[in-house]
Amino acid sequence: MNKLELLRTFVRVSELASFTQAADSLGLPRSSVSQQVQTLETLLGTRLLQRTTRKVQPTQDGLVLYERSRDMLANMDELENLFRQDATQLGGRLRIDMPTGMARRLVTPRLGEFLHRHPLIELEISSSDRRVDLVREGFDCVVRVGEVHDSSLVARPLGHFAMVNCASPAYLAQYGMPQSLDDLAQHRLIHYVGVLGTRSDGFEYQVDGVTAYRSMPGNITVNNIDAYEGTCLGGLGIIQAPLVGMRALLDEGLLCSILPAYLPAPMPVSLLYAHRHQPQRVRAFMHWLEALITEETSA
Repeated sequence: MNKLELLRTFVRVSELASFTQAADSLGLPRSSVSQQVQTLETLLGTRLLQRTTRKVQPTQDGLVLYERSRDMLANMDELENLFRQDATQLGGRLRIDMPTGMARRLVTPRLGEFLHRHPLIELEISSSDRRVDLVREGFDCVVRVGEVHDSSLVARPLGHFAMVNCASPAYLAQYGMPQSLDDLAQHRLIHYVGVLGTRSDGFEYQVDGVTAYRSMPGNITVNNIDAYEGTCLGGLGIIQAPLVGMRALLDEGLLCSILPAYLPAPMPVSLLYAHRHQPQRVRAFMHWLEALITEETSA
């Protein structure tokens, strides 16, 4: 068994604190992952992981090996690709998470371009509106839209998404076209929250570069972009969303832009990853995604 593969398996089990999750992440049977860790322990002559019925955690020796192995594996991946001039030779599995709307509207329709350049890379794309645990769930990088508050991760700014206020033609036929903030008292807002049970801040807008909010009635609260978009299309209220996700619906006349003078601040887009030294395949995807977002935000 290749010693580097043994180390990769050990690092994955340590990060996920689970043989089962590590096996899923690596695409291996659980028995193989367990055997590889045992082989590594025998090779080094020490216990690396403390196994209990509930979780797996590194021993003191395991922690030392984990810290050294993580950087060494990243450097080894770099060395393996150092002299490859042909980008099509980059290979390996790449696991990414991004918001649902961004995946559907912007990234997945263009993925063919990336795979044409790097046909040997295998992509695993998760799209959800929840905040995934990058390390525990085995992601190489995640895209976040909005402010980033996790100081344990490296954040690479990619740009800002312009915002738009939207309502459906059916909604506007019933409630009228709002012309001012005062008109919003007679309208309905579809509330968006990260966690159900919390309250939204209301209608967001900027005054001289300062963010302000106006409370609005509305009897629907959602926590994902599909429901947000669907309820707006159903004529149930006003939404505020990144223009990139709404542009096609606006162009088709399924939604209408309203109150263009009262828009929320553009939302920052960031790429998050756990370690500064990333494999070349990860960096290749980062560069491609950054160019894609730059093209979108400058349009």
